[in-house]
Amino acid sequence: MFDRMRAWSERNMPTRETFEKIGWLRPIAHRILLPELWRFHRRSVPRGVALGVLVGVLIPVAQTVFAAIFALPSRANVPVAALTTFITNPFTTPAIWAFSIWIGRKLLGHDLGDPAALAGHVSQSIGWTEWIVRDVGPALALGLVVVSVVGAALGYVIASVMWRMWIARKWRQRRNERIIRG
Repeated sequence: MFDRMRAWSERNMPTRETFEKIGWLRPIAHRILLPELWRFHRRSVPRGVALGVLVGVLIPVAQTVFAAIFALPSRANVPVAALTTFITNPFTTPAIWAFSIWIGRKLLGHDLGDPAALAGHVSQSIGWTEWIVRDVGPALALGLVVVSVVGAALGYVIASVMWRMWIARKWRQRRNERIIRG
């Protein structure tokens, strides 16, 4: 499973050359293409994961470009940040938005009620447009912020733990090889 995930990420991970070809990024290309933003190390990878989740949930378009731009001040790994934005895609976005609306309505204190009764009430009394602007919009906005911040924090922690486990495994392998050789 991890081999397939690695192969997919290698095929889809943006490269420095990809960003060199984007014309409107030329004024800041010298900053985005800094080598330290493209190295994989214990601090930049979790930052990239957190940034990618945050941008992926909050920004609906051009997510990889925004993740690369926001990686500059946060010194996050650009490929990891850009790749992690794919957490939102046509399959996951409806579920994320529905969960965000649910969270937002809970935090705003809106009555969740029966969806079928709510649909009938909305169509008869205030209309769909007003309902979306007045009830769903604020709930979605607040929910997306909460989901993105919590998701970014969880992504940072998980990436940090996975990085440490990976390094520990490499150290064990080196130690075992030394024991076998010597």
